[in-house]
Amino acid sequence: MKHVMTFTAAATFALTASTAMAEAQITWWHGMGGHLGDVVNQIAAGFNESQSDYEITPVFKGTYEETLTAAIAAFRAGEQPNIVQVFDAGAATVIGAKGATIPVQDLLEQNGVDFDIEDYIAGVRYFYADSDGKMIGMPFNSSSPVLYYNADALAAAGVEAPATYEDFEAIAPKLKEAGYTPLVQTHLPWEFVENFHSRHNLPFATNNNGYDGAEGTEILINSPEMAMHFTKVKEWLDAGLFGFHGTSWDDNKAHFLDQSAAMYIGSSGDFGGLTALDLPFEWASTYLPHWASITEEGYQSFIGGASLFAMSGKSDEENAASAAFFEYLTSPEVQYMWHRETGYVPITEAAYEMAKEDGHYERFPAAETGIKQLMLQSGENTHGYRMGFYVQIRDIENRELAKFLNGETSIEDALSTIEAEGNELLGRFAQTTN
Repeated sequence: MKHVMTFTAAATFALTASTAMAEAQITWWHGMGGHLGDVVNQIAAGFNESQSDYEITPVFKGTYEETLTAAIAAFRAGEQPNIVQVFDAGAATVIGAKGATIPVQDLLEQNGVDFDIEDYIAGVRYFYADSDGKMIGMPFNSSSPVLYYNADALAAAGVEAPATYEDFEAIAPKLKEAGYTPLVQTHLPWEFVENFHSRHNLPFATNNNGYDGAEGTEILINSPEMAMHFTKVKEWLDAGLFGFHGTSWDDNKAHFLDQSAAMYIGSSGDFGGLTALDLPFEWASTYLPHWASITEEGYQSFIGGASLFAMSGKSDEENAASAAFFEYLTSPEVQYMWHRETGYVPITEAAYEMAKEDGHYERFPAAETGIKQLMLQSGENTHGYRMGFYVQIRDIENRELAKFLNGETSIEDALSTIEAEGNELLGRFAQTTN
């Protein structure tokens, strides 16, 4: 990952220099800081250097939440950017705001860019699409929850990485005896709720998981399968087989990095950061486990991360520039670079093939885990979900599930509260779309 930091002064100049001859200049608001922001700037500079008709300027707007809030406020004031990055939980808010965005598929086709949704890898194609399969947002930093493991720790305990949670229950005592906390996780809603439903092909909401419209959509979290899973997780926690260190991603991941935890469930996008750390132990990754008691073979997960939306209210020339940028962004070369430098999955089949042909996965097998998981068998409930105010619903999930794991409430009450408060929010969101 060392070549990420070779972003040169020349590239910076190309990004910021005046391009008076450009037909249109557009802005891209995003929430990628630090190392990821450097790669975003590299992509923008590459686009500007690739042609002389358009110029794109990326603008870091803070966290995902801050970027979304800023974009909404800007749209209301008529000062919206051309392109905005919106994270998975906020997608329904943007899509549900009538007239706020131009479906990316329409934008590309109207500007003569060839588009075929089948060009995108399975697990990516429909998360940001409507119920008819039209792509509304362009997937960008797409990831999948996977299981990372300390290969040295597993070898010391004489066990192999688990494929199922039943496998985990069989090996966890041996890892504990070897001096490790067997497992931690980093995002309860994304890994243990949302993708739990996808990996087991279980409905997560009514109305086709919300894709068929906001009116009448209700969350389906208070189920026997969810209750069983979290009851097991609490048993593991009480037995010292699972570590829960609050709802902060880094606070849980830290226990894998310091070698006190043998395994952690995190993002496939963690690959780049783990590689850059040059950890003092061998590590690898495998699929997010599933319960064989629910489904013998696990289903595909769906993507997390964020997508790019083209905002409306712009001139034809600026829309043409946005379309040209999306065409550049989804080219195999750029997608492979993004995947190689960050660990996020390449969103197209062509970029995936380029990575394979270049031997990327022979050098870094863990880089392919998330992609292969997104290409497992699909089902009617594996495309994702579309629920408004889901950012707030995630907060409720974190609050109630943490209370359960800390022994402050029962799983029945926790799931019932999530469903009741979540459905109240969904009802309020539906009113905003009428």
